[in-house]
Amino acid sequence: MDPKLLDILVCPLCKGPLIYRKEAQELLCKADRLAFPIKDGIPVMLEEETRKLPAEEEI
Repeated sequence: MDPKLLDILVCPLCKGPLIYRKEAQELLCKADRLAFPIKDGIPVMLEEETRKLPAEEEI
């Protein structure tokens, strides 16, 4: 994942910062507790493609 891209990407729902989780190939939004997948090196920033993070999963 390109660090420059990570600097400009924000959550499309709340416009908050995202955290890159390399091992899971996801971008996480702490505020909304959502994980956006990264497919073939491209972040999929669509709400219908997100994974809701369970309360017990640490960010």
